[in-house]
Amino acid sequence: MPFVDVNGLRMHLIDEGDGPPFVFLHGFPLDHSMWDGQRREFRSSHRVLIPDQRGLGRTASQDDIVTMDQFADDCAAMLDAVGVAEPVTLCGLSMGGCVAFAMLRRHAARIGRLILCDCRALPDTPEAAENRRKLADRVLVDGPRVVAEVMLPRLFGPATNERRPQVVDAVRNVILASSSRGVAAAQRGLGARPDCTPELASITVPTLILVGEHDLISPPAEMQQFAAAIPQATVKIIPGAGHMAPQEDPAAVNAAIREWLSR
Repeated sequence: MPFVDVNGLRMHLIDEGDGPPFVFLHGFPLDHSMWDGQRREFRSSHRVLIPDQRGLGRTASQDDIVTMDQFADDCAAMLDAVGVAEPVTLCGLSMGGCVAFAMLRRHAARIGRLILCDCRALPDTPEAAENRRKLADRVLVDGPRVVAEVMLPRLFGPATNERRPQVVDAVRNVILASSSRGVAAAQRGLGARPDCTPELASITVPTLILVGEHDLISPPAEMQQFAAAIPQATVKIIPGAGHMAPQEDPAAVNAAIREWLSR
């Protein structure tokens, strides 16, 4: 089922395997391919669902802004479209983690377990939000390469940058192939995202916090701090990885998830 009709758009969707549903939400401005290592690992034991979110990857959109709430509503509608009624294990990285927070606000009954990878509960500062708006405007003129230039130096740990250029190149190619309009819309939505820290104490589902040791965007200390406010949170730091831990060290990330799921 490569495409499903969701809230007025044709959503590209990876839907593989049988078993308990496991949903992966990609980061900005990426697509389903960032989860290839997890897709191969978990489709033998789970029904793996990986959408290209609105305006990104192969899911086209003409929106000027896509909020985290809209992404979350799309995710819930996707589950309806493919007949998933039971609570899912929901895993989101970076922007996908922000969407997961919106799912908790708007569709909490759909989540049975939660994995937050390399993401932030805090909103942008006013300065950071303004910089996002400016970058969104630049993308519409100069294309997604400007986002690649800004983001790539901060996405990976030193070992990945030095010894695994193919991982960096794969992410670069996804960004460069992205829709300028979709990238700009998501960037504006990220700049408008709310502060999720007041909601952390009310998260009642088992939660795994994954973060790369060298993450510069959502540092381990910050993620450990917000994890401390979640009643059932477990924290795992991925040695050597940066912000893209699931791509940088899929074996370590998969092992951490498997161990947590087995509890």
